[in-house]
Formats: sequence, C-alpha cells, structure tokens
Amino acid sequence: MTANQQFQVRAIGWVESPLADRASAPKQGDEGGPEAWLAFEPSVGRGLRDLAVGQEVLLLTWLDRADREVLAVHPRGDLSRPETGVFATRSPDRPNPIGLHRVTILEADGLRIRVSDLEAIDGTPILDVKPVLPRSAER
Repeated sequence: MTANQQFQVRAIGWVESPLADRASAPKQGDEGGPEAWLAFEPSVGRGLRDLAVGQEVLLLTWLDRADREVLAVHPRGDLSRPETGVFATRSPDRPNPIGLHRVTILEADGLRIRVSDLEAIDGTPILDVKPVLPRSAER
C-alpha cells in the first residue's frame, strides 16, 4: 500500500434538506439540524429493506463542497480558539471530506427515508448507512 493509493467510491443517494448552504447549516445535527429526506438510487433499494422507523443509524456522506486542502482550522470557525489539526476536529474541510451523522429514522417510503437532526446541506451525496450498535455489541 502506498500513501497516495486512491479508492473509488460512488454515491448511493443524496440528501434532500431545507439547508441550502454551509452558512445556514448548524455545526452538528444536535445543534438544530432539521429533519431531512435521504433519497437513494434504485440500485441499492434492496439494501434498505430492513431499516426501521425509530432506528438510529450512522449516515456517511461526501461533503462535496469542502476544501480538501485544509489541514488546520480554528475549531467551530472561532478565531479566538487556537489553530488545531483538522483530524482533531469535526471540520467538514479536510483531505477526505467524509461526513459522519448519527440520525434517527422517522419515516421510510420506498427509496426515501426521513431522518432527524441532519446538518448536511441539500444535495450532499450519500456514501453509506450503518446501524448504530448497542454498547454490548461494540465490545
């Protein structure tokens, strides 16, 4: 393996959100992230079948409007805070801008799933969905 090894990922859907741009989005979903719809490609529909209303899932997104050259930030954009290496923050700007969102499924309608507290902006590509495991299963 080399440091410059590349991988190919493909979007399996996209976010449909009332958040139109980064400026209007909260920093984290629990800070006022709205409900949003996840719209999936028909080719992955079979993979959605066992997701249930009320279930918590981890949503992985590709933060396609991020700056991939950023390696250090002032946390939360607060210039009074010391500059911090990006990997010690939740900044969307980073070399591989993968978003990680813990959300609850509110409704499922075929290839569309409505979730709670999502800070991703409208049109954000979806990479994957994974169930949140109970603590006893994580050990």
